[in-house]
Amino acid sequence: MDILIFAALGLAMWAQSKVKGNFEKWSQVQASARMNGAQVARRILDAEGLHHVQVTHSQQGALSDHYDPKAKTIRLSDPVHNGNSISSLSVAAHEVGHAIQDSTNYSMLLLRHKLFPAANIGSQMAPFLLIGGFLLEMANLITVGIVLFSAAVLFQVVTLPVEYDASRRAKNQLVQLGMISNQEVRGVGKVLNAAALTYVASTLMAVLQLIKFIMIARSQR
Repeated sequence: MDILIFAALGLAMWAQSKVKGNFEKWSQVQASARMNGAQVARRILDAEGLHHVQVTHSQQGALSDHYDPKAKTIRLSDPVHNGNSISSLSVAAHEVGHAIQDSTNYSMLLLRHKLFPAANIGSQMAPFLLIGGFLLEMANLITVGIVLFSAAVLFQVVTLPVEYDASRRAKNQLVQLGMISNQEVRGVGKVLNAAALTYVASTLMAVLQLIKFIMIARSQR
């Protein structure tokens, strides 16, 4: 089991480097649309009738792009907001994909929102409860820790289809609105697939850790 967890960790590190590598590679390729990420996001939103969703410039650094469902705002980092590369357009469109999911009440996104409070508590409290439970040999404490950690793992599992669906919507919108050519579709796919791979790797590692905790708890009983 430890070998599998280390393998998953290695996969996560490789996936993260692949994301940065693909983003940097395709950030050097200017898109034929001659539009920056902010303009692309705005155009897709307007095409979907989401005129109320704002597009703002995030100051949190590269690859901090995200959609805020409460504020109905897409926040784009500087390289994406101002960039007109294949990478910039891909990331901007992906975040719009989340806004479209929100507007259509996409079931997996709604489930993720419902799971977030429990997952947030679980990710913060579970490690302390598990460590304390194993050190003090307190089965009840271990059980609570596993339940909380399970909530965090479930959140990550649900995140996978949400991210893949947002990428699918992004690619479709870019093609349908004529913002990328047939030759540029490959680059968009490379950027979006690399990003999705990081979620796969982190989810796999979390699932393996959960299984390990359960096996340790059973052996102690």
